[in-house]
Amino acid sequence: MSTTNSVNGTAPNQVINSPFLQAIVQQIRGQDSYGVYRNWSDELILKPFIVSKQKKREISVEGEVDPVTIGRIMAFYRAVAACIEKETGLLSQVVVDLSHEGFGWALVFSGRLLLAVKTLRDAHRFGFESLEKVAEEGEKLVQKGVELAQRFPEVGRL
Repeated sequence: MSTTNSVNGTAPNQVINSPFLQAIVQQIRGQDSYGVYRNWSDELILKPFIVSKQKKREISVEGEVDPVTIGRIMAFYRAVAACIEKETGLLSQVVVDLSHEGFGWALVFSGRLLLAVKTLRDAHRFGFESLEKVAEEGEKLVQKGVELAQRFPEVGRL
């Protein structure tokens, strides 16, 4: 792998400018115990999060959810937790509970305070139309979580 390994040879500005997308990249690289992603560009690491409507239709929802997809879901919600933690100073944790059919919950909490709750359906098809949509959805969850943490800081410290 070369150090310029990317999807189309150029790094998009939205990757560089979005703190949430950078948090996802940090989460993925942080879980990479073998150094596979060390030389990958941020754009290439984020590419699996982009799933077009056409591609979603092609993905079967039968059988178990792919472990790689579960890893993407975990990285996304861990990035939400990391951004909330950075903003508020409250230690944030993530729990993702998925059934074998791809239904479940993603919870981001601090102490006894639920900062983000998302129902997951068709987890087999987890993904977004573009990097902008990834950043938009993640930042929306972060903003709501930060508002809750600021509104109920004592519950977050329990």
